[in-house]
Amino acid sequence: MKRVLQLIAVIIAIFVLGITANHLMTPDTHNQAATQTTKKVKKAAPVQINWRQPSEDKPYPKWDQLQHPWIRVSVSKQRVFIMDGHKKAYTMYASTGADNSTPTGTFHIQGERGAFFYNAESKEGAKDWVSFKDHGTYLFHTVPTDQNGNFNVKEANMLGKEAHSHGCVRLAVPDAKWFYDNVTYGTKVVIH
Repeated sequence: MKRVLQLIAVIIAIFVLGITANHLMTPDTHNQAATQTTKKVKKAAPVQINWRQPSEDKPYPKWDQLQHPWIRVSVSKQRVFIMDGHKKAYTMYASTGADNSTPTGTFHIQGERGAFFYNAESKEGAKDWVSFKDHGTYLFHTVPTDQNGNFNVKEANMLGKEAHSHGCVRLAVPDAKWFYDNVTYGTKVVIH
């Protein structure tokens, strides 16, 4: 009889320990919800854009290997997308015109292009420019320069962050060079 009582006591002890262990292992949803609401959300650090470097870490696309190349400019995102049909082949940081001065709509790359220009009236120039509207008025080009071709660092540091040009589409220095060397006459440009 004594053994039976000991056996019953052991079974009860195991049962009680099992329930207690199960309770400890089961998360308390009330406390968990309280914990979740007190977690702080970390804000993403602002992206540092180096206008002296290509916008992406991958190689530029080979223009002649794109099946259906065209250019898409997002004024709201301050980005230029090299498109191949519906796919983005490459994304470039950009700065479009302040006060919505970059025209929106569908255009085509025009014949005018050059290695450097300087506008004495606006006291700004740029390198590697390609016209897309009004034959030399609206351009894709580097971040702005002075009359000697020195880059305006203050303006360049706004690349990809805010619209700050007089209506042209500014690009990082190597992006503009690639654009100048590769994007062909007649290529469709959609700005929205």
